[in-house]
Amino acid sequence: MPRPSPFTIKLTREERQILKQRSRRYTLPYRDVVRAKIVLLAAEGLDNKEIGARLDLPREIASKWRKRFYRRRLTGLEEAPRRGRPAAFSPSHRL
Repeated sequence: MPRPSPFTIKLTREERQILKQRSRRYTLPYRDVVRAKIVLLAAEGLDNKEIGARLDLPREIASKWRKRFYRRRLTGLEEAPRRGRPAAFSPSHRL
């Protein structure tokens, strides 16, 4: 039996509304829609394994986004800066 997550999600009315809107928008990038769905399911009390099964994701992905939302709320669902050297040229200047 999996242990329960220590990151219990309780949403405000505004957060729930924003996440529901994101989860329904087909014009958003897929990753943003999935992250919103993960947090909504976590707020319903589902564990990470069940969230992963419902969304066809590994349990670790559900755990990662639950934890980031718990720590930083909505801003935690945004893309974080990536490591590595920045591009020397913009994509429009490459041939």
